[in-house]
Amino acid sequence: QVQVVESGGGLVQPGESLRLSCQASGRIFSSYHMDWYRQAPGEQRELVATITSGVRTTYADSVRGRFTISRVNNKNTVYLQMNNLKPEDTAVYYCHVRVVIGTIAEYWGQGTQVTVST
Repeated sequence: QVQVVESGGGLVQPGESLRLSCQASGRIFSSYHMDWYRQAPGEQRELVATITSGVRTTYADSVRGRFTISRVNNKNTVYLQMNNLKPEDTAVYYCHVRVVIGTIAEYWGQGTQVTVST
């Protein structure tokens, strides 16, 4: 079982920045495939950014150039640096972990609220 805990959400104004953190338990964190998803009220959960064990990154078109996903394996932590935030970025942000050891196991954090508003 992998425990996943997000932090760093909050209320900011448009144009400001936030950094989300996701800490996942386990001794093989470096092999985890990590994603950030978000879900706005009344909307489906959408994939925002991905970082593989090989540190390859991908982004949704809506955030590319503004958000950066990174990982520090010796801290078991993945970050999502969010710059130039817009009101449409308002959502609950979730960290998702995929572990492949023979079979695939997936884990979710509880989510952290990000609100961008004047």
